[in-house]
Amino acid sequence: MSRAKTLKIRELIREARHILVVSHIRPDGDAIGSLLGMGLALQSVGKDVAMALSDGVPANFRHLSGSDQIIRRATGEFNLTITVDCADLSRAGDILGDRTVDLNIDHHITNLNFGKVNFVDANAVATCAILAEFLPQWGLPISQPVAEALLTGVVTDTLGFRTSNMTPKALRIAANLMEHGANLPELYYQGLIQRTYNAVRYWGPALTNLQKRGRLIWTTLTREDRDRASYPGNDDADLNHILSSIEGADIAVLFVEQKNNHIKVSWRSQPGYDVSKIALKFGGGGHPAASGADITGSLKDVQDQVLQASWDAVEKKQ
Repeated sequence: MSRAKTLKIRELIREARHILVVSHIRPDGDAIGSLLGMGLALQSVGKDVAMALSDGVPANFRHLSGSDQIIRRATGEFNLTITVDCADLSRAGDILGDRTVDLNIDHHITNLNFGKVNFVDANAVATCAILAEFLPQWGLPISQPVAEALLTGVVTDTLGFRTSNMTPKALRIAANLMEHGANLPELYYQGLIQRTYNAVRYWGPALTNLQKRGRLIWTTLTREDRDRASYPGNDDADLNHILSSIEGADIAVLFVEQKNNHIKVSWRSQPGYDVSKIALKFGGGGHPAASGADITGSLKDVQDQVLQASWDAVEKKQ
């Protein structure tokens, strides 16, 4: 980051009193970690902070300090609006309304730079890694609760330090957060290993109906699957972590049925495939190895279009 941008962000933070921090719908560990990391750090210097997630906090991240402060709707006036881990405004859901984003902090290569000030580092392994590096430069301390939130984002977005974009720098960031009091084994277990009974039941139909064509695999989670398992979220309960580990699959696609003729599509890929390019064709985005899109249409129509585009990507490599 340039010195000028660092100073600009310090100035924004220093002059603001009432601050709104927002992250994306169906939040993962990096969304929640960056939201809490930024929000708690701002609170520690006396700022009045509202932290908002349209879909609330999944059960496996409610152990993090400050998670009980996260709200689903933001009301009132704010001097500063910050988004973290959001590649585009639609990812924030309906929280922002007509508010202008003053500061956009993210690590997605497909970020649209929609803020007045944009700090987007596509080389960072997580938005939490960006915050871990720069919060002190912005005049914000890293307490133990902040370190725990940020390490959660680094651990989960790298799937436990095993994604292809891992770097020595990212490991040093993790070590520094541990030195600030974050318990790596506990956060690793909570963020990546532990599952609820209902979440694992939810996976059942999708695993049973897993399909494969060459080096492309895919499956579906329907609303009926979700209701039958009594799973409270509208996400995939991290089933993508399982799909991405299947031997012989270069690209994995997961369809998650939503309300109102709406389908969430997630792609995972092995090195050498950039699924963010496929996601962009459907109005989505993300990273070369992990991307997503929210597509309107019937399940069958969306599957037909997405699978054809995904198969075309596999064929180009063969």
